[in-house]
Amino acid sequence: MRCKKPFSAGKPTFVIFIMLLLASAIGPTQAQARKFKVLHTFHGRDGAGPVGVLIRDAAGNLYGTTAGGGTGRCSQEGCGTAFKMDKTGKEIWLHSFKGGNGLNPYAGLLRDTSGDLFGTTLYGGDTNCVPPEGCGTVFKLDKTGKEKVLHKFTGVPDGYFPESLLVSDKAGNLYGTTYEGGADSQGAIFKIDTTGTETILHSFTGPPEGGGDGAFSYEGVIRDAAGNLYGVTAKGGANGAGVVYELDTTGKETLLYSFSGGADGGDPDSVLLLDKGNLYGTTANGGTGCGVTGCGVVFKLSPQSEGTWLESVLYTFCSLTNCADGESPGDSLIMDRAGNLYGTTYFGGAYRNCNGDACGVVFKLDATGKETVLHSFTGGTDGAFPYAGLAIDGSSNLYGTTGSGGAKCYGSNTCGVVFELTP
Repeated sequence: MRCKKPFSAGKPTFVIFIMLLLASAIGPTQAQARKFKVLHTFHGRDGAGPVGVLIRDAAGNLYGTTAGGGTGRCSQEGCGTAFKMDKTGKEIWLHSFKGGNGLNPYAGLLRDTSGDLFGTTLYGGDTNCVPPEGCGTVFKLDKTGKEKVLHKFTGVPDGYFPESLLVSDKAGNLYGTTYEGGADSQGAIFKIDTTGTETILHSFTGPPEGGGDGAFSYEGVIRDAAGNLYGVTAKGGANGAGVVYELDTTGKETLLYSFSGGADGGDPDSVLLLDKGNLYGTTANGGTGCGVTGCGVVFKLSPQSEGTWLESVLYTFCSLTNCADGESPGDSLIMDRAGNLYGTTYFGGAYRNCNGDACGVVFKLDATGKETVLHSFTGGTDGAFPYAGLAIDGSSNLYGTTGSGGAKCYGSNTCGVVFELTP
């Protein structure tokens, strides 16, 4: 079975891809032992194509973005939105992007202690940069959803096309990545201070096919207590199959691991998770589960006493017949207090209702590497193609989005849902 990877350097086509794939594929819902509930179904003007991870506040309100939809008129499918929902899925406010203030927010949001939100848009902003779409923005939303554009990317040597989650330090500086731009057009790591001034901390040099630095950093970075940044690139490294990297506080980059594209995984495409010094993530390809290129793995990197890092594969997807265990994992993992990992795959599962494809799963991985599929999406009212990772509450309830499925919108397309799952 071949592995389907809708992203490469052309990753932004994903929302269009999944909406078209489900244009005539609204199937039946399913009854499963675990409690699955659709909190919100998007219809277009309230958003379409959510592919960024959700976040929660202490009251249980949910915050997120949709890559399309809203009232902006950038295209027939809108310009994208940011939203706040209460714990029942009722929208409290909705912000619609218009193009000049941002277009197509692919990542989720960062919320600070005062309740302000920060994010990126893939396009929009400076329309003189790669006209007519623009090169992307970093934005701020206040508690009511009112927006301020903090930075408009301008292209080489600046970064452009950011679709990363942002992280912050105690001083309020923001850190993220662009998957193109930088001095060598292979992507960049950036910092934006509280005045909106941007600094490029590192420009990736590639080459993408291997033999050097990483290239194309989609998902952003995480930050440890000492201020070091960690992330992945989908390409580049020793073998052209991507890397895990560290950027220290002096701006020195170290490649911690280069993927081979084989059993160890290839094309890492997730925000990393840091726990007790170990790094966890997923790869979109690689592994031994399907076809020549593989259908992705969950991996762990552990620091060694001599300064190297040891990679271990915790799970290989498509290990079951017809990829019932999932295929092509989503963009992040979360961990509960017991050390279990949770995530999504945007293909695979039990229901092949999405024009012949299986519609994705939510999975759990215990400390021994045993996988449990918590939900297989049908492509019906429960949604399809859960690209984004999950959020978790104190009772281990999971919250997520699907990029498609749900109700019809924009003709015969479908616009996705927000869901809650009790394992």
